[in-house]
Amino acid sequence: MTDLHIRAAVPADAETVLAFWKEAAEGTSITDDADGVTRLVTRDPEALILAECDGVLVGSVIAGWDGWRASLYRLAVLPSRRRQGIATALLEAAERRFLAVGGRRGDAMVLEANERAQRAWAAAGYHREDHWRRWVKPLVETA
Repeated sequence: MTDLHIRAAVPADAETVLAFWKEAAEGTSITDDADGVTRLVTRDPEALILAECDGVLVGSVIAGWDGWRASLYRLAVLPSRRRQGIATALLEAAERRFLAVGGRRGDAMVLEANERAQRAWAAAGYHREDHWRRWVKPLVETA
């Protein structure tokens, strides 16, 4: 593998990240727009972690810390670059971030139907907790 560079996203990365997620991430989110990504990295500049090879975005993870929980979202790797250690490097960066701010446990959001993702999370040492369910209420109308 060429040199892998792990870095925090900046607001100028928003459109590139959105295009990357369309290709590499499973599912969509109500916050999948430039304003949502920009707001994330403006509020928490270390939350969106990117992996680049030769200047090309090849991976991402959101490592959100709210002072109470360490939450992981949008772990994604370009399909052509999977199984090369990129997800591992991203999760290691996220876990270092959480430990540095006092996080005690990482919680990952994983789509129920995404079996490939479930295997990847399990391989990284995460386990499913069936006694929890996610409850959501959209606060804005979506198109």
